[in-house]
Amino acid sequence: MKEQTYANHCIVCNVTSCQNHHRDKNYCTLEAIRVGTHEKDPSQPPCTDCQSFTAAHRGGQSAF
Repeated sequence: MKEQTYANHCIVCNVTSCQNHHRDKNYCTLEAIRVGTHEKDPSQPPCTDCQSFTAAHRGGQSAF
C-alpha cells in the first residue's frame, strides 16, 4: 500500500479502512472526492456515501 503523507484539510475523514485515509490524521489524502447516495430520495446524512472509498489492503487481504 502506498504511504499516505498528504492530508487534505478540506476533507475530514475517520474511515481508517480506506486506502485514501491519511496514515496519522483523520483526513483524506485525495484532492477531491465524489459523494453519492444509495437512496432514491436521500433525506438524512446516513443516506449519502463517499464514492471515492477504496478498501485498504494489508498483506494481500482486505482490511475488513
